[in-house]
Amino acid sequence: MRTVEAVVFDIGNVLIEWQPERYYDGRIGEARRRELFAAIDLHAMNERIDAGGLFRDTVYDCAAANPDWATEIRWWYDHWIGLASPRIEHSITLLRRLRAKGVPVFALTNFGDDAFSYAQTQYEFLNEFDRAYVSGRMQVTKPDPMIYAAVEADCAIAPEALLFADDRADNIQTAAARGWQTHHFTGPQGWADRLVAAGLLTKQEAMP
Repeated sequence: MRTVEAVVFDIGNVLIEWQPERYYDGRIGEARRRELFAAIDLHAMNERIDAGGLFRDTVYDCAAANPDWATEIRWWYDHWIGLASPRIEHSITLLRRLRAKGVPVFALTNFGDDAFSYAQTQYEFLNEFDRAYVSGRMQVTKPDPMIYAAVEADCAIAPEALLFADDRADNIQTAAARGWQTHHFTGPQGWADRLVAAGLLTKQEAMP
C-alpha cells in the first residue's frame, strides 16, 4: 500500500453528527416528523444547498412554497446547529493529532458555501484543515467523480496517496474507483484503527 501523503475527512457523520430526523423527532415527535418528510423532500432541498444554492434563500423559498409546513421547514435554517450536532470528539482529536504530526488534513464535504462559513463560527475545528473542499463552493457534490478530480488537481497529490473517510458507501466507492485509499466510517474507533494501520498514528496517539 502506498504511503499516505494526506488524509481527507468528510464532515457530516464523521466530525459532526448529521441526523435531521432526530432533531425533528425531538421537536414535533416521530409521527409528525414522518408526515413532514413524506410531504416535503427536505434532503433534496439540502442537496440544492450543497450544490451551490444560497442557504437561507433555498430553505425559505421551500417554506414559502409549502405553507402548511413553513415553520418546520424554516427550522432547517433557523436551528441548523441543532440539526448538525453533536460534535464527534474522538474524530476531532484524530484530526488534530494528525496535524500535530505534520500530516496534511483536508476536508471533502457536501456542504453549502454560506452554511459552511456559518458552521466555522460554531465549530472551531472546521477552521483547522490544511485545505477545505466544499461542494457548495465547487458547484459539484459527492459522489460525482468531478469533485474528486478537482481535489486531485488542486492538491497535486496522487490518488493512491490520499486516504479518505466518509460515512456514505457511494462516496467511498467513487473515490476508490479513482485509486484513493478509503475508509467507510461507521464510528471513530474504526477510523482510529485505520490510521494506526496506515502508520500515521500510534495506538496511543489514536486514543480519545
